[in-house]
Amino acid sequence: MKTERRAKILELIGKYPIETQEELAARLEDAGFPVTQATISRDIRELKLTKVSVDGVRQKYIQLQEKEANLIHKYTHVLQDGFLSMEQAENLLVIKTISGMAMAVAAAIDNLEVPGVAGCIAGDDTVMCAVRSVGEVPGVMAEMQRYLAS
Repeated sequence: MKTERRAKILELIGKYPIETQEELAARLEDAGFPVTQATISRDIRELKLTKVSVDGVRQKYIQLQEKEANLIHKYTHVLQDGFLSMEQAENLLVIKTISGMAMAVAAAIDNLEVPGVAGCIAGDDTVMCAVRSVGEVPGVMAEMQRYLAS
């Protein structure tokens, strides 16, 4: 049952822009696979699914290839290891890092392709992230918190 369910998950995320675990669970139920939230969470983790931006506002699940998943994991660790704080300054996100880590953190953010970030400039302990608009800064900050918490 698990193999068939996971195959159906991959089919569904390939066919529909599924944004939430609840939406995925509903589509699985409709396809004859009753699931719990814990099962969905475990399947997402074990299938190495992640969310990507569809249009700068909505997201959808995709499956990472092993190489991509490994790189995302490494970039996330760099971000977590160097990060101290962040604050908004208009459409800039100012990130304070451990001394000497700003360039690595900036590279990690660029490679994680955080939606809304146009690019980063780094000094020794500060990263300036140019966000495309002032309105997108809260979303960028939330996405950064997601990486920091993972």
